[in-house]
Amino acid sequence: MSAPESNDPASSNYYYATTRPPPAHAPLAGDVRADVCIVGGGISGLSAALHLAERGYAVALLEAEFLGFGGSGRSGGQTIFGYASGQEKLKKIVGAVDARRMWDISLEGMALLRDLIAKHRIDCDYVAGHLHVGVKPRHDAELAAECETLHDEYGYRSVRSVPHDELRTLVASARYTTGLYDSASGHLNPYKYTLGLGAAATRAGVRIFEHSPVTKLEIAKDANGEHVAHAANGSVRARHLLIAGNALLGNLVPELARKLMAVGTYIATTGVLGESRAAALITNNAAVADINWVLDYFRRSADHRLLFGGRVSYSGVDPFDSARVLRGRIQRVFPQLADTKIEYAWGGFVDITPNRAPHFGRLAPNAYFLQGFSGHGMVLTGIAGKLVAEAIAGTAERFDVFARIPHHDFPGGALFRRPALVLAMLWFRLKDLL
Repeated sequence: MSAPESNDPASSNYYYATTRPPPAHAPLAGDVRADVCIVGGGISGLSAALHLAERGYAVALLEAEFLGFGGSGRSGGQTIFGYASGQEKLKKIVGAVDARRMWDISLEGMALLRDLIAKHRIDCDYVAGHLHVGVKPRHDAELAAECETLHDEYGYRSVRSVPHDELRTLVASARYTTGLYDSASGHLNPYKYTLGLGAAATRAGVRIFEHSPVTKLEIAKDANGEHVAHAANGSVRARHLLIAGNALLGNLVPELARKLMAVGTYIATTGVLGESRAAALITNNAAVADINWVLDYFRRSADHRLLFGGRVSYSGVDPFDSARVLRGRIQRVFPQLADTKIEYAWGGFVDITPNRAPHFGRLAPNAYFLQGFSGHGMVLTGIAGKLVAEAIAGTAERFDVFARIPHHDFPGGALFRRPALVLAMLWFRLKDLL
């Protein structure tokens, strides 16, 4: 999730409003030389910066606003396995061998997240446990089949099926039928996690420049050349370049922008419910998400609120009062919260690709990019940063598994691709309703 187009004051974002940020990093001033220049101060850019600095590289990172301004400071904070495309689709796209490699890397990403939290003592309210839940018989069959596949084909034993009677003891809602519980997935405060990665990167020697939007990129096409990232008051010259701006890049790199669609998504939190009332809603404190195409997802916060996301805008604008709409969705799931007010409501963009698989690759021999996490960014961004650091250091085998995924431009061009997506999503929404 990236920042929305509309004004989004810090007071509307629960994470920003309840977290004291560290001292700001100064903007870029003057011309800087580094081994690696990174554009983007979210989790993927910071993970790459940290891993590269630990390998001895001199790294300069440029962030247009502040660390965590995009999806890394706005998302629902669910840390889950796999990819938005699903494993079966990945098999069709890249074959069974590479699809299995990608699966293993996603599990490594979950372990990496936990390891980074422990190693760098990041206080980000991490809690283990995640539930996918169904709302209709078709979902029950899909969840049962998914559990069987994960056990038999992937040997993934941290998931189990949750029957209806047990699910009612875990989630105090009559809306859901059965579930799939994963003890290795979980949830956290994404903004605190991002700030923790930023602090770790700074300690490792990374030079971070906030409020330094890149206005122009000079990308060397020769492996021995140097790339130059220009900002308003300076530049960074480096042999290696990583572009990790996702949906917030705009048209800085047009060939990347054509592969993404920014889909608006929205989250709200209740006021403080108190420990006992919050615990009664989700008794095992797992994060929860249904499996509709346009899904609801929710979890408890560390200060005993309900955090709830549940609507999207494929048109690129927010035509509704998000707080009001999300309050209605909360009451549909938890009627017992009818007396509860919304205290924070905010939005952002998820950067999706046409095939919903991540889009990693190179623009030139030493110019890399990471984008298209399609709603699975909390885990995949961290491991993506590690993979690109490996590639820059000379071992690109794992990065190239992702670089081999074919990606096409969104149909319709710049003018018609969004209306085409709106029509497609209306069809999927109709399937949800039926």
